[in-house]
Amino acid sequence: MSDESTYQVQFWKLRKSEGRRRPWGVRWVTAGKEHSESYATKALAESFRSELVRAARAGEAFDVASGLPPSMTRKRQAGTFLELAMAYVDHVWKSAPPNTRRAVVVNLAAIVPKFVADLDHPPAEENLQRLLSTRLLPPPRRDEPTDAEDRAAVSWLRRASRPVEDLNDSLTARALLQSLSTAADGRSVTSSTWDKRRAVLHRVAGYAVEIGLLPANPITGRRVGTARTTEGVDPRVVVNPAQARQLLAALTYVGASYRPDRGRRLRGFFACLYYAGLRPGEAQQLRDTEAKLPAAGWGELVLSGSLTGVSGEHYNDGARHADRRPLKRRRREDVRRVPIPPALVAILREHLDAFGTAPDGRLFHAATTDGRIRESVYTRVWKQAREIGLSPAQAASPLAARPYDLRHAALSSWLNAGVPPTEVAERAGHSVAVLLSTYAKCLDGQRDTYNARIQDLLDPEA
Repeated sequence: MSDESTYQVQFWKLRKSEGRRRPWGVRWVTAGKEHSESYATKALAESFRSELVRAARAGEAFDVASGLPPSMTRKRQAGTFLELAMAYVDHVWKSAPPNTRRAVVVNLAAIVPKFVADLDHPPAEENLQRLLSTRLLPPPRRDEPTDAEDRAAVSWLRRASRPVEDLNDSLTARALLQSLSTAADGRSVTSSTWDKRRAVLHRVAGYAVEIGLLPANPITGRRVGTARTTEGVDPRVVVNPAQARQLLAALTYVGASYRPDRGRRLRGFFACLYYAGLRPGEAQQLRDTEAKLPAAGWGELVLSGSLTGVSGEHYNDGARHADRRPLKRRRREDVRRVPIPPALVAILREHLDAFGTAPDGRLFHAATTDGRIRESVYTRVWKQAREIGLSPAQAASPLAARPYDLRHAALSSWLNAGVPPTEVAERAGHSVAVLLSTYAKCLDGQRDTYNARIQDLLDPEA
């Protein structure tokens, strides 16, 4: 605080300025000097104004220059939410696997810019998210050089980040939770995204309790109304068997002058997603010793893990890795057996004859490195196959827009074929409850059959 302080404090009503990024303004005067701060929501503005009023009623002398009472000045010096977020990432980095690190960084990068004071010349929220996710939060990247514009944005964020203690106020905590439902571009996020952000915020606040910055977790038991969205599979993305065969055939035409067999090399990979319902990471980890491929009839895949890739900033050495993980929600030593139809057996036998395996026996690998096939690569190949194998109208639709939609098509087809949900769940590596909730909207094809069964039960003579 400066040397000059005063008890002469006057507060004005909240003012809303339409068209501003943070439209709700708090204005007050200390000994004739006007001050103002702006907030994105009315609740945040009311919380800040209430804290000022409480300090004045408690008899605190306000600093004329900053406009703040000693209690609020101490809070702003005690530690910002940005500093807490960085400390929590450091804490997680010690033992968490790369995918968990990435999830924490991505969600905190969305949360931190929403808990700031309104200072002059704020950077775009998208830019702040980029800097947080690639520079400020991942420990291996913090010392890397940045340009002048990025340094200015980081400086603004460090100054604007609100004190951790502000979360003790119930209105402030609620307003922050409410803000998590909005993306950087102003659009609403899905309820699933909001749930993930809230879960990370809850863990960060719990860490603040552990290290003595907060007396209790202000997020515990607190939720806000968010628009619930259906998390099940959209039936429009599901291909039928004929369309799946068309797309797999189209892959053989995808290539380039320097690599004409690019699509053919990935045909077996995509076929595993459709005919066996594998996740992409499970197909990447598949080895020749885990594939039983008889000359005729059904075969079997014995899945033992998943191979996923995470960008370098989520590893201690900063390099990109392929991460060998156990099967989803299973112990490291568990396996999952998946019967595969003759069509997939034939495709995999053809793939092995043409391309062999990586040195470690994996069926699918990058042609030049024997390493994991990057998601950006197989997604690009799939996009080209859709343009070849689908009509223009179908290619413009959501039909099989992502490679993962082939797995959705597999599971929904099995269910519609009358395979018991317990068997489908076992093959897919799901629980029955998750399976049915996820694919409920894809079961419309069976409704006539189910209606007939119900009618026979209600009126067998009809």
